[in-house]
Amino acid sequence: MKAIQAPGQMTSSPHSASDGMAFDLLHPEIRRWIWEQNWSELRDVQDKTIRAVLEGTGDTLVAAATAAGKTEAAFLPVLTRIAEHEGGGLSALYVGPLKALINDQFRRLEPLCERLEIPVVRWHGDAPTGAKAKVLRDPSGIALITPESIEALLVRKPDAARRLFGSLEFIVIDELHAFLHGPRGLHLASLLRRIDRLSAKSARRVGLSATIGDLAIAARWLNWQCAEGVQIIEAKSDSPELKLQIRGYEEPADVDFFDIVETDEPPVRALDEIASHMFESLRGSNNLVFGGSRKMVEAVTDRLQRRSEQHGIPNEFFAHHGSLSRHARHEVEARLKQGELPTTAVATTTLELGIDLGSVVSVAQVGASRSLASLRQRLGRSGRRRGMPAILRIYCRAPYLLPESGLLDRLRLDLVQAVASIRLLVERFVEPPEADPALVTVALHQTLSIIAAQGGAYAETLYEAVCGGGPLSALSRSDYVELLRAMAAHDPALLEQAPDRTILLGPEGERLTTSRDFYAIFPTDQEWRLVAGDRFLGTIPLFNQVGPGSILLFAGRRWRVETVDDPGKVLQVVQHRKGKVPLFADQAAEPVHDRLAAEMRNVLLDDALPAYLDAEARRMLVEARKAFRESGLEGCHLVSEGDDVHVLTWCGSKMNALLALAFLSAGVKAWSHDVGITLDDISLEEARSLLKHIATSPPVTSQALADFVESFEVAKYDTYAPISLLRRLWARENDVSVQSLPEMARLLAE
Repeated sequence: MKAIQAPGQMTSSPHSASDGMAFDLLHPEIRRWIWEQNWSELRDVQDKTIRAVLEGTGDTLVAAATAAGKTEAAFLPVLTRIAEHEGGGLSALYVGPLKALINDQFRRLEPLCERLEIPVVRWHGDAPTGAKAKVLRDPSGIALITPESIEALLVRKPDAARRLFGSLEFIVIDELHAFLHGPRGLHLASLLRRIDRLSAKSARRVGLSATIGDLAIAARWLNWQCAEGVQIIEAKSDSPELKLQIRGYEEPADVDFFDIVETDEPPVRALDEIASHMFESLRGSNNLVFGGSRKMVEAVTDRLQRRSEQHGIPNEFFAHHGSLSRHARHEVEARLKQGELPTTAVATTTLELGIDLGSVVSVAQVGASRSLASLRQRLGRSGRRRGMPAILRIYCRAPYLLPESGLLDRLRLDLVQAVASIRLLVERFVEPPEADPALVTVALHQTLSIIAAQGGAYAETLYEAVCGGGPLSALSRSDYVELLRAMAAHDPALLEQAPDRTILLGPEGERLTTSRDFYAIFPTDQEWRLVAGDRFLGTIPLFNQVGPGSILLFAGRRWRVETVDDPGKVLQVVQHRKGKVPLFADQAAEPVHDRLAAEMRNVLLDDALPAYLDAEARRMLVEARKAFRESGLEGCHLVSEGDDVHVLTWCGSKMNALLALAFLSAGVKAWSHDVGITLDDISLEEARSLLKHIATSPPVTSQALADFVESFEVAKYDTYAPISLLRRLWARENDVSVQSLPEMARLLAE
């Protein structure tokens, strides 16, 4: 790549480059800014994206590794293009999934925007109101915004939204992979269509992501009508050296594996040993530890902070999860970014996305990765400085094995899954997004939103606005009419119809749309607010059993409940050093993909011992392979254990759940796990006979299996939807997978 020229050598026009250099296409002031940053050259992703945006006219998808310069790749050409924008309204919209990410990008963009005299504003619930009010009065420049704030503008200030969004030239969607699945992705897709309808010409979209399994799927999300017109830029970059270790820990014989609360009494739990290794390995530098659940995050942080106290040194270990106050989370993020004090953040998934955390030396996690996308995202946090390796430690706990221990315990599945995930990481596998069950909830929500903004609408107009394109088009007209009728039939009604057939909000629709909770499509649990003196600490779910004298573990510290304000849902607490702790309830496990489950079987079939395993992990893997072979699992999939039968499919969570439903439909109790299902109170012969029946009888249908699903109400507003519609959509989404059950059953029975 050609070196960047000094300012005196620049061409006078940003579009007069004769030698084809992307640098020469940029606005003169941007080129001057680049020179002042001492950049010797544009990175590969920046060069390609600048050309795509400034020389093209369509949408652009940018996939590149973390810290590859994607933000600058998008905004340098976008700012070049909008610098001469005339007319009212915003020129560009940046949509990010997190307030913290928006704040971080604002700090990066503000100096350059000031030089170009382009206004830039943060727009979310915690952003300064004065700056937002100024933009409402005189809309121009760039807004950095969350989907929920777009929703609030469309509902509460529809006229202002039209002025703001009516002449947009660009919409930049950051961390695009976070929107490819889940209700927020469906929600944002609908919001972007509504923004497009506010102007005569749709804004060009630029999607940014570091972790996308199938770029064609991402391109289709970005431009549903013309995915083939999306220019895909997949930047290749040199990955840093990876230093890796998987460490194994077995619980003592007399310890409950699920008890992770630290006590001062022996025996020492596996998590105590893990914390001791973390303390020695991470102290004195900046690191990230991912604990999975809030329960694990608090248990690990508590152990690390107590070790700091025992050694008489300043604490440098801090919890980070969604229940902590915004102030507490920002303190941890600021410490990491500033890099002046050694800091290790112990987090759930809250630090996976692209908030700039500075130079993180290493990443650790307790338990195996269930998602390769998450693992890649986490690992991308380490090794961001040139010449520095990426460091990953995975700590695997396992129960103590007794003669009566079950097969699933003896297979050491957490350790095997960790090894399998590393193999797939090397192969660069990333899970493609799955269909999301929140389709009806988002359609219902957007219907209410549009009516609230417009005052009323005809059914056909609503269908076109909500389901006329994008992922919500999976709802047919008849599906949508059924949903509207259910919303009108609810008591109290969400919708009403005027004599001229205009659909209006009913009493319940009015109540929902005027609530602050309406703007977010994800459910917000009822919670206790924790207060120490006059300081707000954060929240815990209401299902935690608390009362005066109860001990809580929160933000890595122990607190005693002094008073309980039940109507206000406030707990007044004081710091406390001792006591048995009731922790957060466990969160639902992330699903495992078929490819990861299949690779776990390959790990057990193999004989090689990876060099990155410590001595205990090697011992545990040898032990697991021995159990695998002694159980005959090299050549079969069924194993009898007492009154149960394990059917090891080595498929992912979705297929296992469907196979379990097939057995339930035959009257057999079944529960699914990561690598198969377990059947209760059945013989090996009966299990094999039922598998043959599934394989050879008239095929099991998805509609029939739907009758055995315990609950279809999984998303925020599903309780307002007709069960018949939810059941039918479930059957439709799972039909292809259900059709493959007979062949799976045949192979399992052989």
